Amino acid sequence: MPLVRLDKIIADTGACSRSQARDRIRRGTVAVDGRPVTDPAARFDPGQVRVTVEGEDMAGPGHLYVMLHKPAGLLSATRDPRRPTVLDLMPEPWRRRGLFPVGRLDRDTRGLLLLTDDGAFAHRVLSPKSRVPKLYQAQVRGAPRQEDVEAFAAGLVLRDGTQCLPARLEPVSESLVRVEVFEGKYHQVKRMLAARNMPVTALTRLRIGGLWLDESLAPGEYRLLTPEELERVLPGFLSK
Repeated sequence: MPLVRLDKIIADTGACSRSQARDRIRRGTVAVDGRPVTDPAARFDPGQVRVTVEGEDMAGPGHLYVMLHKPAGLLSATRDPRRPTVLDLMPEPWRRRGLFPVGRLDRDTRGLLLLTDDGAFAHRVLSPKSRVPKLYQAQVRGAPRQEDVEAFAAGLVLRDGTQCLPARLEPVSESLVRVEVFEGKYHQVKRMLAARNMPVTALTRLRIGGLWLDESLAPGEYRLLTPEELERVLPGFLSK
């Protein structure tokens, strides 16, 4: 692979503009393979080096894995002719690399959403065979009962006859529950709670696998996942 200027390697991750990358390099906050580099014109093979800015890894030309704190009002889609999507929040260089959401959150649902350009990763996260748990917190109308907890654990049958895998319902308060599911059927959490006479008034996804939403991210903010966080989503993923 041809050698690439360091400022371009950083800018191509979408983390900042090229001029901002040059400024960070000159200020001594950039390291390549652990060694500080202060020349923006220094050239490297981006596929063979680890670049950090203020100690944080920058995504090179490999796949992108992004954590987004999805706000309400955005579609979990790559494009829509009428309404804004989560891709509208992403830097243009990332969009050009084919970034897409891993599964969907409803337009009015908030919380943890992963985006990537790695189709194999997305397939494994979403496949029911992988049994990657997704944890949601829901504000509901109606108090959860012990029989509701048992019905979730047994595997609910929805009102249209859809059979759900066993799931976990945890009452938090009189009108707040947490639901952990191992599949991703259409509007699943809302439909499961509605089937037990607990219509949802607000829904947030908190966790995928062992990866929790970063509480420091405000709605609409995002960052790259670390290798350790990828392993929390799919244990053993980086070793395959």
